[in-house]
Amino acid sequence: MTRTNTGGIWPWLGLAALLVVADQAIKVLILANYELGESTTITSFFNVVRVHNTGAAFSFLADAGGWQRWFFTAVGAAAAVFIVWMLRSNPGQKLFAFALACILGGAIGNVVDRLLHGYVVDWLDFHWDFLGGLFPGGHFPAFNIADMAITVGAMALILDEVLRVRRNR
Repeated sequence: MTRTNTGGIWPWLGLAALLVVADQAIKVLILANYELGESTTITSFFNVVRVHNTGAAFSFLADAGGWQRWFFTAVGAAAAVFIVWMLRSNPGQKLFAFALACILGGAIGNVVDRLLHGYVVDWLDFHWDFLGGLFPGGHFPAFNIADMAITVGAMALILDEVLRVRRNR
């Protein structure tokens, strides 16, 4: 299937910007109202918490000594540049562009944190007893809106590829 440029890049950049603004606005509220490690119980399985993640997903390399801040910042910035280039090339392929915009917004949201604070502010804490064998106390690693945007974008990329393969059969 041919990829077209109908619609342009601006709606997708707008979606990415909206995700960055929402992510950063909530992180400002968390930083202003919670001390590190402080949490509020919302339900039996969800807390709002203030966590600082100096690593990547699941705190990968969090204890690496500090170099990872700049490494993950560079990776996020490079990913953002590549994604904008991909969006310019494929803005009319809606699901693909949606996926890229979500990943872009999430990447920028976390890069902003690394540049401003030296860590990513995470605040969504879900926990269930059945996760106890995988995570301490059954708490899934805390995350934020940027992380959700990246996850939704990755799932949309997978769906886009599955649909593309099915169309080409």
